[in-house]
Amino acid sequence: IILAKLINFIPEAGIWLNTQRPEWNDANNALVGNGASMVTLYYLRRFLSFWHRVFGRSGFTSADVSEEVKVLFDNIFSLLTVKAHQLKTGFSNRERRSFTDALGEAGTIYRQSIYSFSFSGVKAQIGMDQLVQFLALSLEYIDHSISKNKRDDGLYHSYNLVSFDSDTITIRHLYEMLEGQVAVLSSGYLTSAESLEVLIALKQSDLFRADQYSYMLYPDRRLPAFTEKNNIPAGRVNGSELLTRLLADKETSIVGIDQTGVLHFHGSFRNAGVLESALESLDHHKYGQLVKKEKSLILNIYEEIFDHQSFTGRSGTFYAYEGLGSIYWHMVSKLLLAAQECFFKAPEEDAIRGLSAQLKEHYYDIKAGIGMYKSPGLYGAFPTDAYSHTPGNSGAKQPGMTGQVKEDVLSRMRELGVTIKAGKVQFDTSLLNHAEFSDQDGQFTYLAIDGKIGHIHLSANQLAFTLCQVPVIYSVSDRKEIEVIFNGDEVLRIKGDSLDLKSSNMIFNRSGEIYQLRVSVKLHS
Repeated sequence: IILAKLINFIPEAGIWLNTQRPEWNDANNALVGNGASMVTLYYLRRFLSFWHRVFGRSGFTSADVSEEVKVLFDNIFSLLTVKAHQLKTGFSNRERRSFTDALGEAGTIYRQSIYSFSFSGVKAQIGMDQLVQFLALSLEYIDHSISKNKRDDGLYHSYNLVSFDSDTITIRHLYEMLEGQVAVLSSGYLTSAESLEVLIALKQSDLFRADQYSYMLYPDRRLPAFTEKNNIPAGRVNGSELLTRLLADKETSIVGIDQTGVLHFHGSFRNAGVLESALESLDHHKYGQLVKKEKSLILNIYEEIFDHQSFTGRSGTFYAYEGLGSIYWHMVSKLLLAAQECFFKAPEEDAIRGLSAQLKEHYYDIKAGIGMYKSPGLYGAFPTDAYSHTPGNSGAKQPGMTGQVKEDVLSRMRELGVTIKAGKVQFDTSLLNHAEFSDQDGQFTYLAIDGKIGHIHLSANQLAFTLCQVPVIYSVSDRKEIEVIFNGDEVLRIKGDSLDLKSSNMIFNRSGEIYQLRVSVKLHS
């Protein structure tokens, strides 16, 4: 999986979208062939970092892989090693093309071998030390590209446009997108302080939609009217002998002039290829030499006007769902989860207390904008119903259960304090909102493991939820302690905030032996 992504890596641009099967980016599906995804590179960094840790402590000395995969691995590793010096100097357009071609050639050799002969069945060994070194070096390349994609406003680029010349690759950046900020926050590349900077910049950016107190996929903008398109600047026409001659001859198959004196390309041209064919079809005796001399110039003028390379499908052409001004709620929940990860990463970096508090504030700020915390009037629907989008001109639309539910469940359980380390359930309530604890008595209703409905009386300063259908009752206290109440009324008291391995397994296995967990928690400021 890693090698398949790396053969499409363009330094400082991202993962080249050169297939019919790009990533989720259906809102940017027109970028295939012309685009490179930094979003994919951010997540690839997370993936590589995970396996770098796993392999680094695995205890294995080597791993068996297909001989064909080993050849691909060796070719990529060799290129990364030879070109590593460019991580200090950066890549020129020519060096970027050479590097990309070499990666692509390695991928071509692998694919052609498999398509022609399938797998031989022969295994080869990769030393674990070598694999760890490969992953570490790959991470250096990725981190270099991420550093080059920080924007002046503190955000990070999401997708880039790549142009291929005879021996160069040039990069142009697209506008800011929420997807890129979520991905870079999730990548593990940023320090806690840098993550906070991104969250602050995001709130101040054009991605923030004040009326919904949440974030759009892309900045809203005015699309040009029909009469503003396909207008050739007079200066560009005057700089072309061919266009000037065609206008003088009233030859309208390429360009024409309207009643207001504005110049246009012929309305039948769908792309530069059609224009090129029309140029080649001009009277050869009258225009042949000029066509030969200025064809590139005319095609460049055409692309300057229409900029087809930057066409981003529905996201740039209409105003609904994943269009301009639209909120995609799944992406907002992904942002919430990413912000949560940044909060829990802060203590690991010995971040100052104020930094953790600010990250916590941003987490709840993002959460406040999600639909279930709004009134029906503001949300545009019942807040607990699942809607995937909120277009710019209306409330929630397009009902349906998206992946948002996954992120919301993950972030909610961690927010409540549930985490698992070394197979043991732990309760870290540092992110928990103090307002969760009621100031009066109440009742908690839940579905028990035996399928029956259970009821538990809750006093003030308590809250309850279930973990694998086992009720967990939090009580505010000045100490950390867990009471494991078994069905036979036996009680196990554990000091601290971590269950033992045996009790944890009972919960995971839904054995029915544990009736209830009572957890004494100290509130964090």
